[in-house]
Amino acid sequence: MRRRRTLVIAGVVSATVLTGLAVFRLVPGGDSGPLLRPDDTRLVAQGQKVYAARCAACHGQRLEGQPNWRSPGADGRFPAPPHDASGHTWHHTDDLLFRITKFGVAKAAGLKDHESSMPAFEGQLSDEEIVAVLSWIKAQWPPEIRARHDRMNLEARP
Repeated sequence: MRRRRTLVIAGVVSATVLTGLAVFRLVPGGDSGPLLRPDDTRLVAQGQKVYAARCAACHGQRLEGQPNWRSPGADGRFPAPPHDASGHTWHHTDDLLFRITKFGVAKAAGLKDHESSMPAFEGQLSDEEIVAVLSWIKAQWPPEIRARHDRMNLEARP
């Protein structure tokens, strides 16, 4: 009876620790390792669905972005950039991509008076959904771009 109780307690403690680590990993700055998981098939499949529903209208079904994305439009805002290898998404760390998606460009980059058509998804998407979308995007990049992005994340570690 005592052995069984010990095993149950050990199981509960293990589950609690694993759950805590999973949540900790989803919070930017909470882990020195990569945030995005492009090899996690379950997460990537979830990200593909969220991307199609929430991102593709501006960034394109094939991650191609909007035309003339490097030049501001008549409203002074830049069109949605591509998220494929031709864009600059992979030039940013996992943490910054997460913060841009969650909080918007101005807040994530500390820019005052910056207007963007990119909405902040805080309160609209969970942290896991944001990580899923970004993981799906990264999963679409060619291996050499993914490797460069991985190296950049390693170099950005504190």
